[in-house]
Amino acid sequence: MTFALYFFKLKRCMNNRHIQFHPQEKPSLLVPPHSPLDKGAMSSSHRSLASPLPPIPQPSQSQPPGAGPFIFRHKYDAYPPFFSLQPTLLTRQAQHKTWSRVIQSYCRHQRIFKLVLATALDTPLFHNAALEKRMSLAHVKEVVQFMAGEEGDRRAEWIGGDWVSCWVFWRRPEEWAEVLAGWVEETAQKNTVLTLYELVNGEMTLSQEFHGMDIELLQRSLNVLVKQGKAQIFGSEDQQGVKFF
Repeated sequence: MTFALYFFKLKRCMNNRHIQFHPQEKPSLLVPPHSPLDKGAMSSSHRSLASPLPPIPQPSQSQPPGAGPFIFRHKYDAYPPFFSLQPTLLTRQAQHKTWSRVIQSYCRHQRIFKLVLATALDTPLFHNAALEKRMSLAHVKEVVQFMAGEEGDRRAEWIGGDWVSCWVFWRRPEEWAEVLAGWVEETAQKNTVLTLYELVNGEMTLSQEFHGMDIELLQRSLNVLVKQGKAQIFGSEDQQGVKFF
């Protein structure tokens, strides 16, 4: 074979990147036998990069609001440090974000719109009887303060200035306005006058998430529709009504 022909075949092979393996052979991972990337070391490395806080329990996605008791996932009963304020900043931020999700999920399931913190401390939300762990009032206040800020997506709001109670916005007022407008369309309630009381306490809204809503939060949500020209509120404070357009 001439050198020119040999060079031509070699060049074509390189261009095609054609590499054959014997049927019994498998390409090597190019990891030395005692490399730190072996199976044991990889598992150890992976664990070291994992968050020190596992995800906090959340309800099953198939569990509709109000259907039986709130279902916590198993880690809720297996991670006592979650009920204690974490000392490092990054871990504490992750803890706050997870608690925010749990609080919203729990309140949605129970149809709770307002939390009185001192009372809530005795509920399963903040008291894990299986672990004999309870969040402190100071810890709960810090979580709510986080939820009330931009980083917490403004999912809470203090009521008054004493930090005794708060709104939990698993839906914010503007989001409730969309839900109400959708219900009006679905049930053909346009140009119908309804009292605020029957909106949140009447039999026709039993299946709706806004059933049982505090009147004050309902008013705030309806005011969003008023500004959009989709509703009109009238009457006295005790006997207010609304007409949807």
